[in-house]
Amino acid sequence: MFRKRILPLCALALFAATATAADNGFYLGAGVTQSQIDGVADDFDMEDTSFKLIAGFRPLDVFAVELNYMDLGSDTFSSAGVSAEAEATAIAGFGLLMLPLPLVDLYVKAGLAYWETEASSSLLPASLKDDGTEFAYGAGVQVRFWSLAARLEYESFDIEGTDGLDLFTLGVTYTFL
Repeated sequence: MFRKRILPLCALALFAATATAADNGFYLGAGVTQSQIDGVADDFDMEDTSFKLIAGFRPLDVFAVELNYMDLGSDTFSSAGVSAEAEATAIAGFGLLMLPLPLVDLYVKAGLAYWETEASSSLLPASLKDDGTEFAYGAGVQVRFWSLAARLEYESFDIEGTDGLDLFTLGVTYTFL
C-alpha cells in the first residue's frame, strides 16, 4: 500500500522538477510583433503587425544575452492629395535578468538597438533614410516546457524624429543544449 502511493508521487515529483527546470544554452526563436511608432509626422503614426527573429545564449538560470532582428513594419498615409509611406527595421542586443519560477520566467532586458527608417512622399523626388543607435529596454514573461518556451514581451527605444517605438511580441524559442 505504501509503495503504491509513494512511488507514483515520487515519479510525478521527478517529472515536474524535470519539466520546470530552465534549459540553459543557445536558443533560437521567432515572434509576431505589433509595433507602434508615434509622431512620424503630423497626423502620421506607424502601426503594423510584423515579425521578430531571436538568437540567444542562457549560461545561467538568471541571465541571458540575446540578439534580435525586428521588422518594425510599414505604413502609408494620404491626405489632401499627398501620400507618404514609411518602413523601419532594427537589430538589438540585450542582456536579460530572469527570475526563474516553476514553468515560468519573468525577465527584464536592457541593451542597444540599431534602427533604420526609410520614408517617401509624393511631394519629394527621393526617399528619406535615417538610422541610429539607442538604449533599448523591455520586460516579459515566458512559459517553458523543457526546451520550448512561449513568450510575451514588451520593448521600447527612441527613433530620431518620432515619439519612440513600442513593440509587443508573442513568440516562441527553442533551446539547444
